[in-house]
Amino acid sequence: MTDDHDGVRELLAAWAFDALSPAEKRLVAPHLAECASCAAQARRLRETVRLLDGPPSNGPAENGPAENGPAENGPAASGLPSAPAAPGSATGASDILAFARRLRPAAPPVAAHAAPYAAAVAGLKALLVEADGRWGTPVVHDWDVHATVAHLLAADEPLAGRLGIAARVPSSRAEADEEGVAWEDAWNRRSADVIVREHGRTPEETVADWAAQAAALLAAPEARDPEPAGRATVLMGVRLPVADHFVVRAFETWIHTDDIGRALGLSVPPPPAVHLDRLVRLAVRVLGLALGPTAPPVLFAIAGGERWVLGSEDEPVRAELTLEPVHFCLLVGGRYAPDEVPHTTSGDPRAVGDVLERAASLAWL
Repeated sequence: MTDDHDGVRELLAAWAFDALSPAEKRLVAPHLAECASCAAQARRLRETVRLLDGPPSNGPAENGPAENGPAENGPAASGLPSAPAAPGSATGASDILAFARRLRPAAPPVAAHAAPYAAAVAGLKALLVEADGRWGTPVVHDWDVHATVAHLLAADEPLAGRLGIAARVPSSRAEADEEGVAWEDAWNRRSADVIVREHGRTPEETVADWAAQAAALLAAPEARDPEPAGRATVLMGVRLPVADHFVVRAFETWIHTDDIGRALGLSVPPPPAVHLDRLVRLAVRVLGLALGPTAPPVLFAIAGGERWVLGSEDEPVRAELTLEPVHFCLLVGGRYAPDEVPHTTSGDPRAVGDVLERAASLAWL
């Protein structure tokens, strides 16, 4: 066996993207033929790349497996041994998403407002590779991994329906008679009904329907053209441009990807900074509307980012509140209690408490 094990492991992510130099290929290929743990990790990384955005145009199908890695017909053609992945390895499953996102941000050709949703969908697809055999793992609320994907299938429906995309799960007669029901109640009932229905199917079928619906959303004109995405529509009780509803879908998809990752013991990286900024800006706007113009004014800041005055514009600022962007998103997503989220503050604690409590109350995830 070649004796440069650590050096090869550092090159596996680039290998998965066919981004090695000729010299690096000559180093990696013989090592993968002899080292079962590196070969298993290499296959996992390559599968993640395939799920994120398909094989590169100059990938293994064109250049062959001898230098570039596994061809489309699987490990046997690549010469890699079929040993199982080594759990707990230095570049284990918890690093796959970070590798892939750092080396090639994955997204279909969509407009900027839909890019966070495209990336979140790609990230969840990659994570679900790790759910095989663990679909019954408890995640959040009373949902397991399978149910959480089923919930996302239901949660994407309102936007899909507004864009003329047919629901993957037929509505029941009872659901059809729910006109006039509060959106929260209709939302929860639909989610529960879809979860019950999907638990009667295989997880793979549920994932396929969720992924197909997400692909249809990303293929819609509103995902690719800012002009039709600029029209406002009411979904989940909030009137926003369709473009912002795509950001809402990105927000929820990432939150539940993080939920699943935590349940499976895998690290899920936060959205890329440019996408996280869109999530934060939308959450601040909605929070400002929820607080209204008469709330005690608070100077709200994102660490290392922008500052806003929330509440009344006719009074002096009573307090200052600063949160990290990911912590703020998790608070708005219902994953922190108001008194538990890490933050720094000064001034009137009641005014700060109002902002934190209102932010947490926005969560429907």
